[in-house]
Amino acid sequence: MSAGPPSASPWWTPHVHLDRRPFLLARNRIVAALRGWFEEREFIEVEGAILQVSPGNEAHLHGFATEIVGPAGERTPLYLHTSPEFACKKLLAAGERRIFDFAKVFRNRERGALHHPEFTMLEWYRAEEPYETLMEDCGALLRLAAETAGATTLRFRGREADPFATPERVTVAEAFAERAGIDLLATMTERETDRDALAAAATQAGVRVAADDTWADIFSRVLVERIEPHLGFGRPTILCEYPVSEAALARPKDADPRVAERFELYACGVELANAFGELTDPDEQRLRFDAEMAEKERVYGERFPVDEDFLDALSLMPPASGIALGLDRLVMLATGASRIDQVVWTPVAG
Repeated sequence: MSAGPPSASPWWTPHVHLDRRPFLLARNRIVAALRGWFEEREFIEVEGAILQVSPGNEAHLHGFATEIVGPAGERTPLYLHTSPEFACKKLLAAGERRIFDFAKVFRNRERGALHHPEFTMLEWYRAEEPYETLMEDCGALLRLAAETAGATTLRFRGREADPFATPERVTVAEAFAERAGIDLLATMTERETDRDALAAAATQAGVRVAADDTWADIFSRVLVERIEPHLGFGRPTILCEYPVSEAALARPKDADPRVAERFELYACGVELANAFGELTDPDEQRLRFDAEMAEKERVYGERFPVDEDFLDALSLMPPASGIALGLDRLVMLATGASRIDQVVWTPVAG
């Protein structure tokens, strides 16, 4: 399959489509195989509504705004969802136990080789099951995608990972210690973070720190510069136990409440999935949303509303684990495509 740079011609130009078509047919086969995998395990496929009261309440996610016009002309602001998470959790509250959703989702300010403003998120949830089970799911789905595409190796820009190898598991604290020499947990308590301590450690590690950087800013810079470039080489990597402050919808770990039941899956240096042991305390969730929106307003000058319906549903939601996997990125790695628009049937203009 060709995996060259994007063409100057539109995607619908016959010769451009001819180059993309093998990737797209592989995408269809992978989707069918994944759907079959979930159905064999008695998951129910659902379709979360795209129009939502809130697109999501994480500081660095950017939604598309619209409005609904009622019969009398009344206007109510709505957003295109950045994830089907809120809708899926409401279904768990309603009584569903194993669900999955191939959801079209929308994120503004994102475009590049690995980002597209409209993309497909595969989300699945397991009620009354630990988030470690999702780690096992990830290994199984990587193998299935590769087998379906006829691939023995996941590839992206010269990097490779064996989809048939069991993913390694590394905690965020272990990664910071190994790659940057930083004792991350020493800069954290259950409720607070020590910005100055992390700044000093990052500076000593050679990471640039600005005077107005917050603890989260420094954490993210170390993660992006020193940790992520080394993840998922040779075999997939599961990076787990994120600081609670970096896991707005995840529950704290019982063994150490400074960190949360959150992991991300990487292959070939590419982030593929983000998983949580789900937070079900509505009061704690409100506090976290408020903190995230305060940060969003500080950085971007805007904030999104909180979905009160979602917070109400949390009080009925059972303990659960959930995960969002970027389908398009998975297809890219399984087929050797170099850009996300090669595996999207009709890319967004612009």
